[in-house]
Amino acid sequence: MNDEERYEQGMQVRREVLGEQHVARAIARTDDFTRDFQDYITRNAWGDIWSRPGLRRRDRSLITVALLAALQHEGELAMHIRAALKNGVTRDEISEILLQVGLYAGVPTANRAFAVAQEVLNG
Repeated sequence: MNDEERYEQGMQVRREVLGEQHVARAIARTDDFTRDFQDYITRNAWGDIWSRPGLRRRDRSLITVALLAALQHEGELAMHIRAALKNGVTRDEISEILLQVGLYAGVPTANRAFAVAQEVLNG
């Protein structure tokens, strides 16, 4: 697969996982400064990793939510909690993920992740 095909595949997966509105907003904000980065994440994150057959999207969402919570990337966490719900992850499973994060990444980290998740889930 060449870079153009990977980009097209990535854009399709990105829209399916994150939603058309989110992707449209990201593209609308793209300028000369961010264009290469948007291309990079579309090709590599979405066209390569999220497109691989080894894990279902639901499983990738579970992993991504846990990692983003543990790393305290709150903006990305909120976005991927919404994506996880779209990919079939339940509210209860998100709670379980964040409990696991609390055990391995610390209570303050999980506390903040729960606040982000609560805002998304109740928003």
